Amino acid sequence: MKNLLLLALLLPIVSSCTKNSETPSGSFLSGNGVFLINEGNFTAGNGSLSFYSYDSLKIYNDLFEKVNGRPLGDVPNSIELKNDLAYIIVNNSGKIEVIKKSTLESVKTISGIISPRNIAFASSAKAYVTSMYSDSLVVIDLNSNTISGYINIRRSSESIVIAGDKAFAANWVGGSEVMVINTTSDDVVDSITVGVEPESMVLDKNGILWVLCNGGWARENYAELDGLNTSTDEVVKKIVFPSKQESPSCLKINGSGDTLYYLATGVRRMSITASVLPSDSFIPESGHYFYKLGINPVSTDIFVTDAVDYQQNGHLLYFSSEGTLVKSLDAGIIPGSMCFKPAVK
Repeated sequence: MKNLLLLALLLPIVSSCTKNSETPSGSFLSGNGVFLINEGNFTAGNGSLSFYSYDSLKIYNDLFEKVNGRPLGDVPNSIELKNDLAYIIVNNSGKIEVIKKSTLESVKTISGIISPRNIAFASSAKAYVTSMYSDSLVVIDLNSNTISGYINIRRSSESIVIAGDKAFAANWVGGSEVMVINTTSDDVVDSITVGVEPESMVLDKNGILWVLCNGGWARENYAELDGLNTSTDEVVKKIVFPSKQESPSCLKINGSGDTLYYLATGVRRMSITASVLPSDSFIPESGHYFYKLGINPVSTDIFVTDAVDYQQNGHLLYFSSEGTLVKSLDAGIIPGSMCFKPAVK
């Protein structure tokens, strides 16, 4: 295995649409940064992993393949960090790639999962993985990084959030429920009716689970932003979008848990105490095609991916917390979900 110094010398560096062969001193993975999943073209198997470094202000592309000598897979969907490992959920390949956070070297490939979408860590030893086409959550033993069981929730799942001793899993495609799972017993203990197609969820500082429901692809229903009390499993707030043509997506929250962000013809921003939706974009699309959103939990910097035409390489757009464009960086094909990495201590 090539060491990281040699790897860094060989990696293509892309910054503000200009290629640069310089590399940061030491390993760029030791500092603060943003992991970026590039989905690639469906069935082409050309998904990839990128990393934007706050130290060098550069993006490093195709990292998984360059480190491990093999492609990442077909349509990676999400990435999450747990201790010194990163878990990459590869949807159409039906697997999870477990890699070292500091070197990106492969640790384990967990295969045999039906259309995995997202992962949530229920404890230091257990994680749940959602599925677009299976009616069960997959239980992962984090000590061995193997499948240890399944939880039949009787419907497919997408977004998943842990709150205390509960896991909340959203039934996205054609659904209108959030399923509640006891993380101690792995039993389904409740279901909560929300708007049509709950697409993304975040937990605020008051323990309210915000659920963004996009209304369905056919636009037959109004989109909703619902607030759920995670102690009582009740809907305590419901804000309906004014038009059936609106299709919001990618709900996120800042590190202090008091401000929501989502995509809807630009980036929208609102307080968790607001009773109405923002009427204007905080960051307009301005000729881009916004696809996914990420909010740095420490600095509140805003990162948005531009999928361009879903065929060629896209862009990672870096905005300040005030919405000013800082950098536009060349990424892979269909740049998607992000995960923020603190500096190694």
